Amino acid sequence: QVQLVESGGGLVQAADSLRLSCVASGRTISRFAMGWFRQAPGKEREFVAGISWSGPRTYVANSVKGRFTISRDDAQNTVYLQMNTLQPEDTAVYFCAARYTNDGSYIHTMRSSYNNWGQGTQVTVSS
Repeated sequence: QVQLVESGGGLVQAADSLRLSCVASGRTISRFAMGWFRQAPGKEREFVAGISWSGPRTYVANSVKGRFTISRDDAQNTVYLQMNTLQPEDTAVYFCAARYTNDGSYIHTMRSSYNNWGQGTQVTVSS
């Protein structure tokens, strides 16, 4: 198991940028696939971006493609989500997730694939 703590959320205006951080503790994330999900009020939690531990390879949802970038720094045990050109529809609680895997090239996009979750950080984008 690994403990995850997100930070970096806040209230911003449309077109602004934010960078979310997810700091892991308890063990190194060097063999963990990592992901970001978000949940808006009244909606299901949805995949935003994922990153493998080998390569690494990345994948982002179509809704944020070209605007959001996921990255990782295993030396800092941290995963980042750079969010540019934010829009009001990006308003949600953003969650970091981790899954230990022997397959270093795999990116997990399903919520059920992850068994370690942070508490989330609120991102609010005003128009």
